[in-house]
Amino acid sequence: MSQTGPGLLLHRLTRKDRPEIEASLQVIDALDADVLLLTDIDWDLNAEALAALNARLARPYPHVMGLKPNTGIPSGLDLNHDGALAGPRDALAYGLYPGHSGMALLSRLPIGTPQSLTDLLWRDLPGANLPPDLTEDEAAVLPLSTSGHYVIPLDLGTGTLTLLAYAATPPVFDGPEDRNGRRNADETAVWSRLLDGSLGTPPAPPFVVIGKPNLDPNDGDGMPASLLALMAQLQDPKPRGMAPPDGGKGDPALDTSILKSGQGLRVDMILPSKDITVTGAGVLWPAASDPIAPVLDLASPHRPVWITIAP
Repeated sequence: MSQTGPGLLLHRLTRKDRPEIEASLQVIDALDADVLLLTDIDWDLNAEALAALNARLARPYPHVMGLKPNTGIPSGLDLNHDGALAGPRDALAYGLYPGHSGMALLSRLPIGTPQSLTDLLWRDLPGANLPPDLTEDEAAVLPLSTSGHYVIPLDLGTGTLTLLAYAATPPVFDGPEDRNGRRNADETAVWSRLLDGSLGTPPAPPFVVIGKPNLDPNDGDGMPASLLALMAQLQDPKPRGMAPPDGGKGDPALDTSILKSGQGLRVDMILPSKDITVTGAGVLWPAASDPIAPVLDLASPHRPVWITIAP
């Protein structure tokens, strides 16, 4: 759902000529979730692409919301220090154009007014692990969020369930300064700072952290300390998936939500507050012989992670 140019997602949803988009729609229909957070979906000002996507589902959602990212927004600075002032790596967050690879929420529950932490400057995060080559001018404009951080209330009818939604940058594709690794870790640290009160009033339970840390807590690249600290404050439903194909360091009984370079990695998570009763958890990752398996492979290298909770 992330394309190489603005407006292409809407165009291709309308033409119905892109196999990977058609596969993604089939996966969403197969999940039939009450609440669904999509990552790596292009954002546009009037949410036209999201509306077109929703209209093509077997059961369209009554409530949808596009979540604006920082991707592709020009910074006016040479953030990657290559001597140029333009390009995806000089944007506030990596992106080919504004709105590239954002997030969207689809819900059968009414969505309240979200609170955004997406404009928080990286330097203003308590305990920020800033890269050593970040200049004062860059620190004055560079937000921490890439795809965004949103606190979103959902109306349960009997109360409110709050989603803490985000998608972090990959902790790779940089140099010895480890800018992406540091940013990835701090994007997860946002929620721990919010929960301990150092970023304002913590959300009242019940709440759920949902999204893409883009970091395996036990395997792969990156700095897992902030993710492990957050997981310790919440429930980990340990959704069952496939064992890492390479017998990797991660627990083979746990979710391997992405297959990349032959390695199963847990990079997508749903972590409920401890007062929530979790009745099921899993990963939509069937055996190769299942008819939906090739559809999943075509849609994305990631696999949908799900949990069910008691009312």
